[in-house]
Order: sequence, then structure tokens, then C-alpha cells
Amino acid sequence: MIPDLDYQIGISVYSTKFDGIGGKIRIIPEDFEVSEKILEKTQNAINQEEGYAVYKLKKKRIDTNHALSDIFRKKGIRLKSLGLKDASAITEQFVCAGNKGKAIENFSTEKYSLEKVGFVKKPLSKKDMIGNHFKIKISECGDGLSSFAESYKVLNFYGYQRFGSKRPVTHLIGKAILQRNFEKAVELILSFTSSYDSKENNEIRQKLADKQNYKQYFDQVPSQMDIERIVLKEMIEHNDYFRAVRAIPLSLRRFYIQAYQSFIFNQSLSAAFTDGENLFEAESGDVCFDFKGIIGKFVKGLDQNLALPFVGYSYYKKTRFDYQISQILKQEGITPKDFFIKEMQEVSNEGGFRQAAIHCTDYSSNENSVEFTLSRGSFATILLREIMKPSDPISAGF
Repeated sequence: MIPDLDYQIGISVYSTKFDGIGGKIRIIPEDFEVSEKILEKTQNAINQEEGYAVYKLKKKRIDTNHALSDIFRKKGIRLKSLGLKDASAITEQFVCAGNKGKAIENFSTEKYSLEKVGFVKKPLSKKDMIGNHFKIKISECGDGLSSFAESYKVLNFYGYQRFGSKRPVTHLIGKAILQRNFEKAVELILSFTSSYDSKENNEIRQKLADKQNYKQYFDQVPSQMDIERIVLKEMIEHNDYFRAVRAIPLSLRRFYIQAYQSFIFNQSLSAAFTDGENLFEAESGDVCFDFKGIIGKFVKGLDQNLALPFVGYSYYKKTRFDYQISQILKQEGITPKDFFIKEMQEVSNEGGFRQAAIHCTDYSSNENSVEFTLSRGSFATILLREIMKPSDPISAGF
């Protein structure tokens, strides 16, 4: 049985016939450890005496964006990460200064620590990151972990956190923006409720479903609902939906569009798998990534990984997956052209390609713990979903 939450984020299949061991993850942050892996060439280049400072950020109970905002507030330095790490894990990642200059002293708070590792000649970017290594404990699970082998092939779906986890709404906001329905985007941000969310959060959102209540309840919106507060403030002061959406930080507005693209991708992958397409081996005419992550056409004899289109305004139709993708877009009432947003060009997205299957290495398990490395952009929760087959992903810690 596929959980309802999976359908909400576009996943309607399992890739494996493995029975699933159930259980829970993330009972405590220490149960879920993530460390970023970068290219050896990059690692060796972090040895300059000057240039752009590189730090190692270790954290728990705070996500990457909030940690970097806090560092900026406390130290006045803007740092960029290579990838985002969520709050419910112990994580270790590289962050880099955007300007040349003196490095700040190492410092720590109760949620994170920042430690200088050196300087580089040019700022690090996503391209320097190979992937992430995970060490995960599964509690209250059945036996059988040892029989889940690395040979199991798993589809490269986007995981729950891409869509808001307990409140799967980010893709719906993205769709509303694509449809230029800024009123709906504001309503979803403020008042979309989910049975997985807390009672308190749902109560305040129910009040915010009525525009008349905006002013009255503004002070009751908790500080962690920082985006909701930005949107409310704009609505109270200007009563302009477009302006309220525009007040949201650019990185998050772009993320909403990407979340909707991720939803389309998950649906495409599910539909192609259901239709019997081979998603684990490339065929003649396919678009593939090589081992360096460079995209190109399938060449027999080369080590390549099959890629599926990630729909945007430059959607490439000439793949064997166009039938499924076109059907999905038709059902959604969206066309590739919609991803170019004249009114808000800065969030337009041309799309691209994403690997069809998860590339997992260094896989090992011991009793109820599992360790593995995934390439950049793949989600550990998607591999764990196949291992555990949870009936309720949220209560299982996803």
C-alpha cells in the first residue's frame, strides 16, 4: 500500500519488491548523520593563504538557511552552501565566503559550529560537491535489513522534505505562481492545513483563511512561521497579492517553482515505471549523464546514467518519456511556456534533466543501522522508503 502522502508528492510506485522492515528514523538527531563529500581536486585546493574563506559548518536542530542567516546576523558575513541540509539530523557541510578577505574566528552556538578550513582561489559551487554520506539508525524495526542489498535498484524520486514534509504545500504554491494566481499562492502560504501538522499550527492557519482576520491574528503567528509573517505584513499594509508574493526571499520563490517541477518529475518517473519503461539502463536515443555529471546523448559502451527531463520553459520533447510527461502536463493544465513568468522573471526556470535512478555506493548495514553514499541531489529518505516501506511516513520520522 502506497501512503496517501506519497501520492500527494507525485510518487505512486515502489521501485523494489523488498517487503520493508518498518520502524522509525530520527528519534533523536544523532540517529541520522550526514556529511558532505566534495571532489578530491577541490579538497586539495583548499590550502591557499588567502582568497575566499572556506568553513566547515556542523549543525543539529537547525536547517542550513537558518544557520547561515544567523551567522550573517551575528558576524556580518554572507556564506554560501553547496547543498541544503535539514534540521532533524546531525550534519556536516562546506560553506564558502562570497568575497575575498580575512576569515572570521571559529565560533559555535548550541545548534551549530563554524570552523575555518582554508582558502580557495575561486568560490566553491555545487559543482564541487559529489554527494553525501549517510549513517542512519532505524529504531523499532523488524529483522531483514541485512537482506536489502546494494543491488536493489531505486528510482531517484524527490523526497518528502522537498515538498514541506508535514505540510506538503511548496509545489502547490509553485503551481499557483506559474498560473499567475498570486491570490491563491498567498492563501496556500497562510492557510493550507495538513493532517500531519500540529494542532496549534492548523488552528492559526484556519483563522488566516479569512482575510478579515489578518490584522487581528498577526501577533499570534509564531516566529518560526517567518514567511507567513512577511506575507501577512505586506497584505495588511498594501492588500496586494502580487506584492506579498514578491516580498518572499528570492531563493524561496525559486524553490516553490522547483518544488512544482519536482512534483511533475516524480509523477513522470512513476508513470514511466508503471508503463514498463526501463529506467535503470539507457537505450539508444536517451539523454544521459556521464560519470562527471556532463549531459549528452547515449553512446554504447560508455559509462552513462539515464536522465529524465525536468520540465521548464526549454522542455526537451525528444525522449521516450514525452508521452507520460505530456499527459501529466495536460492533466495539470500547465504548459512548458508557463515556466517563463513575465511578471516575475527572476523565478522563471528553463528546466533540464535529472538522473532516473539513485546512484548508491559504499552501502553497508549492521543490525539496525545502515550507511551509504548518494550522489548530489538524491534523497536518503527515498532509499529508506524502499527499505522500510512505512505505512505513515511522517510518524516514521520522514
